[in-house]
Amino acid sequence: MSNRVTIHTLHKMKQRGEAIAMLTAYDYPTAALLDQSGIDMILVGDSLGMVVHGFETTLPVTMDMMVLHCQAVTRGAKRPLIVADMPFMSYQTSVADARRNAARLLAEGGADAVKVEGGAFIVPTIKALTEAGIAVMGHIGLTPQSVSVFGGYKTQGKSLEAARKLIADARAIEEAGAFALVIEAIPARLAALISGQVGIPTIGIGAGAGCDGQVLVTHDMLGLFERFTPRFVKKYADLSTSLREAFAAYCADVRARDFPAEAHEFTVADDVWSALEDEFST
Repeated sequence: MSNRVTIHTLHKMKQRGEAIAMLTAYDYPTAALLDQSGIDMILVGDSLGMVVHGFETTLPVTMDMMVLHCQAVTRGAKRPLIVADMPFMSYQTSVADARRNAARLLAEGGADAVKVEGGAFIVPTIKALTEAGIAVMGHIGLTPQSVSVFGGYKTQGKSLEAARKLIADARAIEEAGAFALVIEAIPARLAALISGQVGIPTIGIGAGAGCDGQVLVTHDMLGLFERFTPRFVKKYADLSTSLREAFAAYCADVRARDFPAEAHEFTVADDVWSALEDEFST
């Protein structure tokens, strides 16, 4: 497709100062709707563990789960660049594991790129993946797979030392070959500074308007996930309320025998029905 979003497209957008829009998707119908919306990138995030499968964290998500969800998303979306999260312990154990698992997300799942979490320590993995021909997006700041180390979902980079480390991490990740960088839950001024320090697009989530683009979990921005809502989320719809009302209305109609109505039924020819009545009436 002539308007297919590529890594080159994203770099040109950063150079021109055009904001990059990214959202998550985990299934075919959502991906198809995002495709029609003009979204630039779709993240098949390991957040699916929480918002789709009901886990408390992203840690239980497996490679098989990620591949399956990637396959559904790539069937539905053809224009956006599709990035797949590498789940917990799919790349931290060894470079060989990282290569093998990343290749699955591309070859089996159909993703265009993978995303890995971490700072300078993840550089050897990013280098190995890019050398193998696999496009990699980095992720610094609040990295959900390290939530137990952080002691919860807390803002990162608030001290001088922590801010300097994030800047160094961003530079190292770019130098390692990553094509873009997610920055999560850090002060807005720091995120804007980092965005100016690297030549690759930065995608913010809870990192202010100074990043080159933004990403949100689709279930959060649609009001579909009610366990908690991060401060940085803007709700563009309240689908939970709409769905509850629709489900309740359906239950009421069924119990009142108002559904199905004649408009929802199939018919049979009168002569066929007469023959059946003659044969089976008592």
